[in-house]
Amino acid sequence: MSTREWWRDAVIYQIYPRSYQDSTGDGVGDLPGITRRLPHIALLGVDCIWLSPIFTSPMADMGYDVSNYTDIDPLFGTLDDFDEMLKTAHDLGLKVIVDQVLSHTSDQHPWFIESRKDRDNPKADWYVWADPLEDGSPPTNWHSHFGGPAWEYDATRRQYYQHNFLTSQPDLNFNNPDVQDAILDTCKFWLDRGLDGFRLDTVNYYVHDAQLRSNPPAPRPEGMIVMSSDLFGMQDNIYNKNRPENVLFIERLRALTDQYDEIMMVGEVGDHGQRSIDLMADYTKGNGRLHMAYSFAMLSDEFTPAHFRNCIESFQAGAPDGHPEWSFSNHDVVRHVSRWSKYAVSEDAMARLSAAMLFSFEGTIGIYQGEELGQLETVMEYHELTDAQAIRYWPGIKGRDGCRTPMVWESDAPNAGFTDGTPWLPIKAPQAAHAVDLQEAANDSVLHFYRDIIAFRREHPCMTRGKTTFLDLPDPVLGLRRSVDGRHLTCLFNLRADAVTLQVAGAAGITGPHHATLADGTLTLPGSGLVYLDHTDDVTISA
Repeated sequence: MSTREWWRDAVIYQIYPRSYQDSTGDGVGDLPGITRRLPHIALLGVDCIWLSPIFTSPMADMGYDVSNYTDIDPLFGTLDDFDEMLKTAHDLGLKVIVDQVLSHTSDQHPWFIESRKDRDNPKADWYVWADPLEDGSPPTNWHSHFGGPAWEYDATRRQYYQHNFLTSQPDLNFNNPDVQDAILDTCKFWLDRGLDGFRLDTVNYYVHDAQLRSNPPAPRPEGMIVMSSDLFGMQDNIYNKNRPENVLFIERLRALTDQYDEIMMVGEVGDHGQRSIDLMADYTKGNGRLHMAYSFAMLSDEFTPAHFRNCIESFQAGAPDGHPEWSFSNHDVVRHVSRWSKYAVSEDAMARLSAAMLFSFEGTIGIYQGEELGQLETVMEYHELTDAQAIRYWPGIKGRDGCRTPMVWESDAPNAGFTDGTPWLPIKAPQAAHAVDLQEAANDSVLHFYRDIIAFRREHPCMTRGKTTFLDLPDPVLGLRRSVDGRHLTCLFNLRADAVTLQVAGAAGITGPHHATLADGTLTLPGSGLVYLDHTDDVTISA
């Protein structure tokens, strides 16, 4: 047990730096602000924080367009501020990982500025350049996530360059070993500084098809026309991402991290459905790839026992020696309490139920700032938007601003204690009603529930080391059992607002946070009910 890696049982808390705490009054969160609020995170009982990008950037995509991989953007502070934040976190027992956006850079990065000068400079082949077709159209049919073709014509080189996202985010050419070497050097810079690992953005996008083949249409039922608000989804994107060569770079990156102690890499698999689960499995197989991966599989609107069971069992089957991270929210999707609240008796009930369920899953757990408050998606108006994707596609796509609005600390303070200035995104009354100080004062708050459930997970061996089997129970109950060293924890969750009654045969007792009753072998799960049953002997659960 003494050699078990720290990240296998970890709870990782994601911070969106722009929205955590402003220390300067400019309306944007920063590193000193994060340092100030680290005690709040430590008190939750989590193990690690993940920072969305803090590197030098023109902020066309809120930092996911990097112009210098080895410096801090002045908006967030300085390298000294980073070092102070890292030291404070370590002193509080928190590991720190930072987003690495390696698939693309900003068009303001010196590498791209040199690359676009001509076709003969030393970095001419560092990005994905290609000649137009004979009629002047782009070299492939690939789409960008943010609208239009994934190709932008450059009049100086008289070629197109690829961009999976904004036109100002050109894709690096990972088929060039010099690019891989340069990227590895930037990662080494942060490891040498004491960083504990990386969250790898769009980890399946690094390598493109060297033959520049066009994608086929997305699979669809015969005769059915599939339209998507994001044209990217209308193709089966087999040539612009998910390339088999991608794994070779991941193995190089893993070899670098293995030169350091206790480093962890978690990759974001940008795909959907079964393919995302398969990629998670492939990218974490063995000991030479990612330490773990997560996908968008549980970040959707789907909220059924079958869905969660399929996600976990598919991963178990595909990567029996791999390791997953599971999460319900992040900076790219609608907050899950808002997504799923229609299935619960109340929004706070959904916050508790989803937390209890998530923390029962085998693997590493990720939570997004504000989840511990039961925070809701902010309803945005068009004039309030900053997200380029939403601005382009409104109202078909509402964008990501609604989940990125600032943390709320003090209910009666200006801007809920986030800033003395004008916040970069609005703080509205429904969000301010979830402020930390209000939740501290209420013993039955979502915040106290999160602290309790995280402590329970940490203390119960089945929750950290137990292997998972699922129970065959009728909808709407999700049932799973975690078992280790002859001890079992049966976890039951009612995913709807109507009460459910189950029969329990065998000696078991309720333990940990719960919303259920057990009397004479009858277990009653109210709407949005949850329970953990502790036992050493066989226990049978039936409808």
